[in-house]
Amino acid sequence: MSTHYGESDEQYPKPRCPRHPDQVTYISCQRCGRPTCTKCQVSAPVGVRCVDCAKEYRRTKPVARTVAGARIAPTLGTTTATKTILWICIGAHLLSLLLPAVQRELMFVPALGAIQPWRFITSAFLHASFLHIALNMLALWMLGQGLEPVLGKARFVALYLLSAFGGSVAVLLLASPYRVDWFTGAVGASGAIFGMFGALFVLQKKADADLRAISILIAVNLAYGFIVSGVSWQAHVGGLVTGALVAYFFVLVAQRRWRWGAWALSAVVFALLVGASVLKYALVS
Repeated sequence: MSTHYGESDEQYPKPRCPRHPDQVTYISCQRCGRPTCTKCQVSAPVGVRCVDCAKEYRRTKPVARTVAGARIAPTLGTTTATKTILWICIGAHLLSLLLPAVQRELMFVPALGAIQPWRFITSAFLHASFLHIALNMLALWMLGQGLEPVLGKARFVALYLLSAFGGSVAVLLLASPYRVDWFTGAVGASGAIFGMFGALFVLQKKADADLRAISILIAVNLAYGFIVSGVSWQAHVGGLVTGALVAYFFVLVAQRRWRWGAWALSAVVFALLVGASVLKYALVS
């Protein structure tokens, strides 16, 4: 049989990229086997994939997550939310030094919480002195380094805000309109910080880690609030309980792979705190 050279592409068609028919290519997709040009090639562990197969692989690839449901990514360890909260606290403190009225309008006072509910949260971004904010921001930075990558940014922020809210609610529940504490202002991120302590305890418990260090740390800090005057131990206890509960819910829904469970149960915790506050004000009115 003789070989004929110079025959047309119709008789011997050259492989062309389906997405770019004008591109002749001798590289095939490792997954589907179709020709793929340099514009459509996506690197794979072995060979290359076409754009369509690469997209399908990303869509169906199992997502690695932490015990609390956060996506494990190459950037694991970033603490953007922690830094943002830290800078907000520093900015709020500097603003309150320039404008003392900011402190008065945003601190939590049980007597004013019913008519100015924002105080339940805003108080967690204010501090009474340089030492106060320095200690809290140091704790926030150290705890955030470990918690934010495990929880994820959104869950970490939810934990912080709910713990801060829980701390203020505890101050309200344990105050009495017949005592001076009903009219005493409270500021500081301590409730939120203790919420982070509670979350860390729950996560270490889930990981079967040694709990002695975190238990001693929590006990010492709780004792400090009871021993030193002028420290709101009520906010510490409220934040600790709220943070532990929220973290437990995060772990629970991550185990069950309930897509919106973290936010649904966060809403439940928020509703319980609001309900407790409304009930308290109704009883003292």
